[in-house]
Amino acid sequence: MKKRLPAHAGTFYPADRDDLVRSIEDSFTHPLGPGKIPRPGLEAGEGGAGAIGYVVPHAGYMYSGPVAAHAYYDMALSEKPEAVVIAGPNHTMLGLNASVYKEGYWETPLGLVEVDSELSKLIVSYSRFFAFDDTAHMYEHSVEVQVPFLQYIYGEGLRIIPVVIGLQTLEVARDLASAVYKVYEEHGARILYLASTDFNHYESHEVTVKKDLMAIEKILDLDAEALYRVVESVPVTMCGPAPTASLIYLAREAGVSKPVLLKHATSGDVTGEKGWTVGYASIKFPRKG
Repeated sequence: MKKRLPAHAGTFYPADRDDLVRSIEDSFTHPLGPGKIPRPGLEAGEGGAGAIGYVVPHAGYMYSGPVAAHAYYDMALSEKPEAVVIAGPNHTMLGLNASVYKEGYWETPLGLVEVDSELSKLIVSYSRFFAFDDTAHMYEHSVEVQVPFLQYIYGEGLRIIPVVIGLQTLEVARDLASAVYKVYEEHGARILYLASTDFNHYESHEVTVKKDLMAIEKILDLDAEALYRVVESVPVTMCGPAPTASLIYLAREAGVSKPVLLKHATSGDVTGEKGWTVGYASIKFPRKG
C-alpha cells in the first residue's frame, strides 16, 4: 500500500494523536476562532447549500489554526463532500511545477486518508499542465496541514486529491479550475476545493493588514486578474496566488454566490509580536441555492 508519511507532525501540528485533537479543538475555541467546536452529526445542514470551496491558511496551528478553524467550522455544517481537492503552493520547489498526487494514502496522527485516484486521474487527463508526481508532495506543508482538520470534521471515508503548484501563473490557475470543473460537471462528483495560502509575510501588523485587505478585496470581487495585479504591484507576498486564483475561476464557472470573508488576522494577533507578521484568512465561496 502506497503511503505518504507525515512530514510536519511535531512541528506544524502535534505528532501525538490526543495532543493533535486538543490542538484542533483549541483552534475552534480560541478567542480568534469561531468560539465553539463543531458537531457535524447534529448541525449538518445549517450551512444551507454549502460551498464550492474555501481559502484556508497553512501555517503552524498555533499561529493560523484559529483562523483556519472558521473555514472548517463552516464546512462541518454542510454535507460531506465526495472528495476534497487541496491545492497549495510548492514551498520546497521539489518535483514538477504542477503536480497531482496519484494514488494511495496520506497518513497523519489521526489515521489514513485515501487519495481519490479516479478523480486524480480525471483531473490530470483534463489538464494541459498538471501531471502525476510524488516528489513535490513529500515535504510540502501547505497541503498536509489541512488533512487533520478535514479528518476531525469528516471522520472516516474522507478522500482527498492533493495538488501542489510551483508555476503560479494565471494560465496554470485557469487550467486547474477548468479540469476540476469538468470533473464536477461531467461526473456529478461532489468536490470541495481548498485553496491553501497565507497572505502577506514578514512585515509589521499594520502593513500586513493593509496589504492583505487589498488582496482579499479582489478575491471577494471574484477578480483573479486584479488579484495578481495587486500581488505583483503592491507587492503582497501571498504564497498561494495560483491556488486562490484557481478557486476564483472555478467559482466563476460554477456561478457561485459572492465569497464571504469568515476571518482575517495576523500572527501578531495570536502572539502579540506585531513587528514581524504573517497574514491569514478564511474565505468561503458559497454555492447558489
